[in-house]
Formats: sequence, structure tokens, C-alpha cells
Amino acid sequence: MSARKYFGTDGVRGKVGEAPITPEVVMHLGFAAGEVLSKEAPPGSHAAVLIGKDTRISGYLLESALQAGLAAAGVDVWLAGPMPTPAISYLTRALRLSAGVVISASHNPYDDNGIKFFGANGQKLPDEVERRIEERLDAPMHCKPSAQLGKARRVLDADGRYIEFCKSTFPTDRDLRGMKIVVDAANGAAYHVAGPVLHELGAEIIEVGNHPDGININAGCGATHPGFLAAKVVEHGADIGLALDGDGDRLIMVDATGRIYDGDQLLYVIARNRKLEGRLDGGVVGTVMTNFGMEQALGRLGIPFARSSVGDRYVLELLMARGWTLGGEGSGHIVCLDKHTTGDGLISGLQVLNALAISGESLADACRDLSLLPQVLINVPMRRGFDLKGDPSVAPALADIEQRLAGRGRVLLRPSGTEPVVRVMVEGEEEGRVRGLAEELAAVIGKVATP
Repeated sequence: MSARKYFGTDGVRGKVGEAPITPEVVMHLGFAAGEVLSKEAPPGSHAAVLIGKDTRISGYLLESALQAGLAAAGVDVWLAGPMPTPAISYLTRALRLSAGVVISASHNPYDDNGIKFFGANGQKLPDEVERRIEERLDAPMHCKPSAQLGKARRVLDADGRYIEFCKSTFPTDRDLRGMKIVVDAANGAAYHVAGPVLHELGAEIIEVGNHPDGININAGCGATHPGFLAAKVVEHGADIGLALDGDGDRLIMVDATGRIYDGDQLLYVIARNRKLEGRLDGGVVGTVMTNFGMEQALGRLGIPFARSSVGDRYVLELLMARGWTLGGEGSGHIVCLDKHTTGDGLISGLQVLNALAISGESLADACRDLSLLPQVLINVPMRRGFDLKGDPSVAPALADIEQRLAGRGRVLLRPSGTEPVVRVMVEGEEEGRVRGLAEELAAVIGKVATP
């Protein structure tokens, strides 16, 4: 398959006002998607697409453009308003719609935005379908006759439906009474649902990052800035804290001491509990970025482990190929296929809380046999069109670093699928040395890749 022109690892994403995130392109994208999805619809049925968004100010603009494009293609539109990405996945399935669309740039700053699609099954669109949308996007746009245009309607009680769905993934014979929980919604799409889910399960809730203003999404809070949550947990004397990202599909947690737990550690807690309870189907999927210490710890429990490419869509693909149910990334994307069809920060948090309730352990206790190797990640700005593999200065520098690690660590270079950066990751036994090697390699790449 040829390289994708518009779609990255998580939809179409970029700076608002710059192609492809302009009203014109997004309207055309809506039309192209509508044309493709209409052909996918069963004979005699009428295609209908659900649109949700996060709290970015640009969401109003892009929602209107996307709606216009879909309507022009003869597709009906259901509007959910601000809702987490996994909520749109769930509602698409629950309402038996043709597809779901989320307007969000996830953890990126507010002046970025993006468009990502779910199929009727609530899963990310396959690469092949995205390819067909791209092909149609490059063709001229036209408009259906008036009698064939799509209509629009609002989804009633979208937040209530999703809250009940999240609660249904927690055992009915257990609750969160007696727990004091700080929940940070990153001023994002989960601002109005995260607190109610935990509160209705019995917890005492302190909500932060729940006052979006269109530009404060992910700003010094949420899963990308867990230090904010850590300070709030300690300040309020809470038992635990949950931090989501702007679109609600990532989870980072904090214990009562303010210690931060990333996606690898939380995935381990869930996997360990399910293994001990005899409820783990198969093994666990991580990515090429997953800490090697995680792989070692799972191995000691007799849990098979496999690595996918970076991106929750690829974690999901490998899970389905293996017939497994549990996977995730260190960034906080955790997929529990027995609970949902996609990664969900809230549902993942409930699985961690359930695991701790069953064992009677703290997060620290549950992670006592997990020792993560020092891992340093540096994002190096990359100009458009830079050939990481083909540049003559990168390969020798990479080989030199690998030789100096002498098999006691690993190096990973990859262009981001969501941002114009090269991710430089070095993992090894000694943090100071690992950082030095990462900075050295990043400097080499920066000289040739930086705009």
C-alpha cells in the first residue's frame, strides 16, 4: 500500500487553518467519507454518521464543515457535542450507525485539531477504507440533488448513555465507597462525564481540569501533565488520582503519595490481576515503545507478550489477530476488548480500581514486581518530507549508539504519526548514560531533520 497522504496513525491531524485542517478540506473530507461509507452501507439502508468533538474552540468550525460535507454526500448526521473519543465509539455501535467521527487532536495543544473515524463496529477504520477516502478526497466534490441531501439531529442524553456504559464495566457487587479520588479531565471532552461515573459508583470526588474554555485543553493538566494531578492528590489527601487526556482515551494514575503510574504500569496491574484471578484471555500486547521491564515482569507471571507498531489502532489489530483482549501503550492508551472496542481512559481506570479492590493492594504494592528500565524519549522537530531511513548521517550514529549499549539496552527511532517530530528513544540500565546517549543521537538527527 502506498504511503497515506492525509491519514496518520490516528486520523487526519494538523494546525487549525493550515491544510488539511481548514474548513474547505474538512468539508471535502466529510463528503469523501460520506461517499465511501454510503457504498459500505447495506442495500436499502441510509448511511448515518455520528459526530462528536472535544472542547477545542475550533470544534465549532470543523463540526459545521464536516456536517456540510456529509450532508452533501446524502449522509444523515447525528450530533453528540463534546464527548470522549471512546464514547463516540460506543454510541456508534449502540445507535447502529454507519460510522462515528471525532473532531479532536487528543493530547495536542488547543490550536491543533483532527478528524478520526470509527466504523459501525466501534473500531477505527481499517487502513484500506481510509485509503479509499483519501482517493475520493483528491477527486472533485459535487452535491447530491436536494431530495437526497442528508439531515441532521441531536443525540439526546449522549452523556448519560455513556456514563451508564462506563459503570456497566465495573462489577455490580462492588463499589467505590470510602475512596477519595481526584479526577483530572484535562479541560477536555470528559469534563462532564468523568466525575459522574466515579461519583455514581460511590467515591468521594474532587474534580479538576473540568472547566474548558476552548483554549485550555491539556494546558498544564491531564495525562500529559500528571504532575498537576499528583499535587492535587497530595493537597486533598486523596487515596488515588486519575488523569485523562483531551479526548478521554488515555489514562495516567497517581497514588496517595503523589507517585505517578504510566500506561505500562497500569496495564501490568490489570494483566497481573486477571492472571491471578484466572480471567486473562491469552497474552498482552504492547508496542515497540513498551518498556522492556514490562515484558520481563509479564514473563515471570507466565503471560505471553507481543509488540505492535505505535498507535492504539495497531495494538487493537494485533489483539484481534492473536485472539487476546488486553493491550496498551506507555502513553496511557489501554485496550480492554472484553469491555470496549477501543481504548478508554475511564473504563481503564475502573479496571485498575477493580484490580486493587480485589487484591486489597495499593498501586505501589501491585507494581512491586515490575521494574522499569530507564527510558529517555526526546522529540526532535522534523521538516516535512525528511527521510529518516535514507539520511546518510543517521544510520552510522544509530549503529554507534547500539554498539555502545552492547546488548544491554535498545534504541528506537520513528517519525511520529500525529506530530511533525522524530521520536528518539533510548532504553538501558543506567539513567544518566541512557540520557546522554539519547541526547547525543537527538543532536545528530536535529542537525539534518529540523526545519
